[in-house]
Amino acid sequence: MPSLTFAEETQLQEAFRPVRGTFTEAQVAEAVDLIRNAQHMPAHRHEYMLREAITTSDFPYLFGIVIEHEMLARYRFAAADWTAWTKVSTVPNFNIHQRHSLDGLTGRLARVGEKGEYLVSTKPVHGRRYLQVLKYGSQFDISWEALINDGLGAFSDIAQRYADAARNTESWLVTNLYSSATGPNALLYGAPIVAPDGSNVTNLGALALTIANLEATMELMSAQTDANGDPLGIRGMHLVVPPSLEFTARQILTSSTKMWVELGGIGGPLPYPTNNVIGQIGLQLHVDPWLPVIDATGNDVGTWYLFADTTQGYAIEYARLRGHEVPEICMKASDKASPSGAPLSPFSGDFATDNVFYRCRVVGGGTQLDPRLTYAQVHT
Repeated sequence: MPSLTFAEETQLQEAFRPVRGTFTEAQVAEAVDLIRNAQHMPAHRHEYMLREAITTSDFPYLFGIVIEHEMLARYRFAAADWTAWTKVSTVPNFNIHQRHSLDGLTGRLARVGEKGEYLVSTKPVHGRRYLQVLKYGSQFDISWEALINDGLGAFSDIAQRYADAARNTESWLVTNLYSSATGPNALLYGAPIVAPDGSNVTNLGALALTIANLEATMELMSAQTDANGDPLGIRGMHLVVPPSLEFTARQILTSSTKMWVELGGIGGPLPYPTNNVIGQIGLQLHVDPWLPVIDATGNDVGTWYLFADTTQGYAIEYARLRGHEVPEICMKASDKASPSGAPLSPFSGDFATDNVFYRCRVVGGGTQLDPRLTYAQVHT
């Protein structure tokens, strides 16, 4: 095995010298460059450098920081787009939390005459939902032999895999709030369904995804009223479809014209082109890959959803545990010690099996809120 040059040894020592549990940005950058072989060293030289680095006391902890930083960076960069139509909040603990809704106080104000008395407004209507966050996670282990043989190559995509797992877990939880194995979630959709305030709301139909049916569904959703009969005035909306309807939806949203049939006339009904105005009202498209996974009816290929923008209210809510809003990745400390009693590196593995353990954790949960702010169409 070729020996290191004096400059390489100096660089290695400077990059990973003990700093009492904290690391500078430069040290983290040095560790990233070494792990990724930014200097394009030959394979044998890179492996030797990594093995030398592992023998330093701080490198395993620095390596853990690098993995965590990469994982969180990818998690934030690849944030799911369901936040556009979902209320995202935090809760302080694992207890069941109440979510109260208040309908009313937004209707027309009564005229007040000169020296007249201000009358009591229409009594607001209260609704209640319940929410609880739960813990999700997994661990994996790598044998000490694999580390030696692979030169830490097995660690190259840990950050990406854990970030993807965390994002997929949260997306799956959110999709379950409005979809289920039997189709649109019965806690949110019905014809009618009882809203938290006790009123009956119809937000479920059986129309295929076409320009005309999308227009009709948007009109039905815009016509929704609160418990006192006052219009909600829903304008901004989000169209959520499974992958099987993505191209249909894009054709609808990008088409500049549509065909309109005029009844009567010589020769019977005649089609005329007219403007497609759907693309002018800011409807946003979202493709949810979890819909065909969760919906087991076989009708998922024809099921689509509309949601109001979060600036106008919330149909569903997803909450994270306060102080743990991002995924947590950790490494198990080795339970081995040298004959002198000094602790060994976590990369030396545990006492019983020599395995090295990592773990990822996500904490979250959700609930349905107001069915007036969403609409589902199931076309069989």
